[in-house]
This record gives sequence, structure tokens and C-alpha cells, in this order.
Amino acid sequence: MYDSLLVATDGSDAASRAAEHAVGLAARLDATLYGIAVVETRTAYDNAIVDPDDAERRLRARAEASLAALEGAAAEAGVPVETVLRSGVPHEEIIAHADERGVDAIVVGARGRSEFKRALLGSTVDGVIRLANRPVLVVGNG
Repeated sequence: MYDSLLVATDGSDAASRAAEHAVGLAARLDATLYGIAVVETRTAYDNAIVDPDDAERRLRARAEASLAALEGAAAEAGVPVETVLRSGVPHEEIIAHADERGVDAIVVGARGRSEFKRALLGSTVDGVIRLANRPVLVVGNG
């Protein structure tokens, strides 16, 4: 059914569950697994309290850690994974990478780190669902 999967991660609980699900699915289907983390570039800091460079360094470190966790889980399951860290608008970068790799499906968590807790789906997930030209598997809280 799926020969290749792309899982997006940001280190959130939902993304971690999506990564676990993608690793398990890739193992069962003997599918190629790709992972992506995106450092958000749209965030604007308009006050002197937050240093934009420091904020970007923290976001980059969090993204790198989430990819390392994915790589560890995949290695433990015996699933090869190729990961990439990109900067930009998350849903655009996820879709672009899926297109570049020609994956069969995208796996995402229902909500990421920066979403409102009461939102049904995060804005990144919403953008991926609306704009992707391939199946999107949304992994929820359960």
C-alpha cells in the first residue's frame, strides 16, 4: 500500500506518537521512512525581551533533538530513516519535502508544540491536510 512515508516531528507529545506510529507502520510495510523537522521562520519578535537569534537557536536545538529521537526509535525497530531539518513555513516545507521524495503518505501528530490546547487540529496539520496531494495520516492523542 505504502512504499514510503514521511513523518513530521517537532518534539511535541503528538508528534512523538506520530513518529512511533510511522516507525511501526514502516516496519510492518517494509516502507522507506523519511523524517522532517521544520524551524518556523514566520515568528516575529517585536519586543526587546526575546532575542530572535536565541529563539531560533532554541527552536533548532529542539528540532534536532526530535529528529535524533526519531532516528533512535527507527534504529531500535530496525527501520532505516533519512531525516532532514529545514527552515520555513512548516506545512509548506513538509509538503515540499514529500514532493521531493515522492512519498506515498505523510504522517503527522494532531497538534504540535505551538498550537492552542483547545484546537482540534494544529495550523500546520490543517495546512498539510488541505494542500497535500497524497494521503495524510493524523495521529491523535490515543
